[in-house]
Amino acid sequence: MDLEVSKSILKIVREKLMSKNSIPQIRFQGFDSWWETIKLTDLGISVGGTAIESEFDPDGKYKVISIGSYSEESKYKDQGIRAIHSKKTERRILEKDDLTMILNDKTSTGKIIGRVLLIDEDNSYVYNQRTQRICLDKNKYVPDFIFQLLNADINRNKIVRSAQGNTQIYVNWSDISNLDYLIPDSFDEQSAIGFLFRTLDDLLASYKDNLANYQSLKTTMLSKMFPKAGQRVPEIRLNGFEGEWEIRKLNEVSEVYDGTHQTPNYTESGVKFLSVENISTLESEKYISEEDFEKDFKVFPEFGDVLMTRIGSIGIPNIVKTNEKIAFYVSLALLKPKKRTNSLFLKSSIESNPFQEELWKKTLHIAFPKKINKNDISQSIIKWPSYEEQQAIGAYFSNLDNLINSHQEKISQLETLKKKLLQDIFI
Repeated sequence: MDLEVSKSILKIVREKLMSKNSIPQIRFQGFDSWWETIKLTDLGISVGGTAIESEFDPDGKYKVISIGSYSEESKYKDQGIRAIHSKKTERRILEKDDLTMILNDKTSTGKIIGRVLLIDEDNSYVYNQRTQRICLDKNKYVPDFIFQLLNADINRNKIVRSAQGNTQIYVNWSDISNLDYLIPDSFDEQSAIGFLFRTLDDLLASYKDNLANYQSLKTTMLSKMFPKAGQRVPEIRLNGFEGEWEIRKLNEVSEVYDGTHQTPNYTESGVKFLSVENISTLESEKYISEEDFEKDFKVFPEFGDVLMTRIGSIGIPNIVKTNEKIAFYVSLALLKPKKRTNSLFLKSSIESNPFQEELWKKTLHIAFPKKINKNDISQSIIKWPSYEEQQAIGAYFSNLDNLINSHQEKISQLETLKKKLLQDIFI
């Protein structure tokens, strides 16, 4: 038989035998072989943890990995627990590219159990009881790939299904070590997949770090760019402005209204209906009819108005940026800026520490849910600069909010992409 014919027959037989479940939906170009089945015991040497609480010391050399060190993002959570070097801990010192798996969950939800950490440096961590150490055979397995493989929902769920217990669930290593996992037989394909997810994770971490920095900056500026109690000049001021701010009541700079007190008759389409839970986006999937809107809303949100939560979560504002008709519930207050009131400044002023403290004092904390009356909102004291300074401060915080929102959106997109890739690449 001709060699090429033999190869063709072999290829056909191989394709016939190959299960669809042994081929990922998405693959890097150049890889076409099926994935092979392995067990956790095939990955390398595994060693269970033991109790090392007796070695804990605030000045200890090693970070401790225990149940509280695992997160839903499979990232290490530093609890500030440290351990000394001793005979007990020296056998629990982790090396770079080791994996650790948590065998317990503090709850019955299974959100933590079976999650894996990838150790990022030598001689810096020790592991406690109910954590299993996996020392990978790095001649056969790529650490970044195995880390993603074991944390992927399709694989971690195998461990969740093996769990025992009620209020707190657990698994035994002996029970899960023989679970089957599918991996590429090619080291290069493992490397390519591992690099992809490492890049995604690094990008996500960078965006999250930047987001945290912008959020921290906003918190700081909200406390320093508005006069504190008993003062009329802010601690930090934009260039070109001086003089004292005025003391006003909110109803002097803005009309204050609340929404309908009646539970609406919802429709499949019509006028968008907002409540307290919609404040962050001002979007809703609830609607009322045009007829009910015309009947019940003589005053309604318009472009440039500010909506603020007044029941449950109190004092969260957002600016209306549409000319579409909007209906709203009593859980929101509607602020219509008066002449020479800048909407962006009004929103930032509401978010500032002094005004939040003012709202807090007027909030009915004994009510359930807690609330603040519309009249009390109207009478709340607010510090007020010139219109020009309002514009400058409003623009500053608007730019900061845009940066925060763009980073949040990018993080959401990357997390969605990663989730999709985890579903399509791992089998």
